[in-house]
Amino acid sequence: MAKFYDKITNRVQQFIEAQKLFFVATASKEGRINLSPKGMDTFRVINENTVAWLSVTGSGNETSAHLLVDNRITIMFCSFEGAPNILRLYGKAKEILPAHNKWSNYADSFPKLPGTRQIFVVSIESVQTSCGMSIPFYEYQGERNQLNDWAAKKSKQEIEQYWEDRNQVNIDGLDTLFKKGKV
Repeated sequence: MAKFYDKITNRVQQFIEAQKLFFVATASKEGRINLSPKGMDTFRVINENTVAWLSVTGSGNETSAHLLVDNRITIMFCSFEGAPNILRLYGKAKEILPAHNKWSNYADSFPKLPGTRQIFVVSIESVQTSCGMSIPFYEYQGERNQLNDWAAKKSKQEIEQYWEDRNQVNIDGLDTLFKKGKV
């Protein structure tokens, strides 16, 4: 049975910190709903009502575009080992780019990763736990390094050119902060 909380409890935080994978869902009023898996050491609980995740350069920038239209966000964690559990964080998100005056407030909490693009900070409105009894077991075998290896070979200018070429609009043609000239 699902249970709702108005904050991240110690038990919920411990569950989050034990996970290697999480999913982010956002949507604009029209167009596609985006649901993306995220990994690496890129998620932090800031306090009982705030979380942040470090976003690295990728093929798209859907979250950025959606948040400019509607800042609602859902983040989901699943237990793939141990006791069955699904956790959802519902809230409102804001995007922080490296040039933003609050960047270092959050960036210092994360490892220095090549291709770092932005940080999304989420104000938590509710937390939901539910059973994960139908979720299969999976064994964690390690991180994939291809994205970091790719970004490490690029200069800062090449990464910024990639953002200009591929991260200014989403798949539905909505602008991101990169298109708005906020980088």
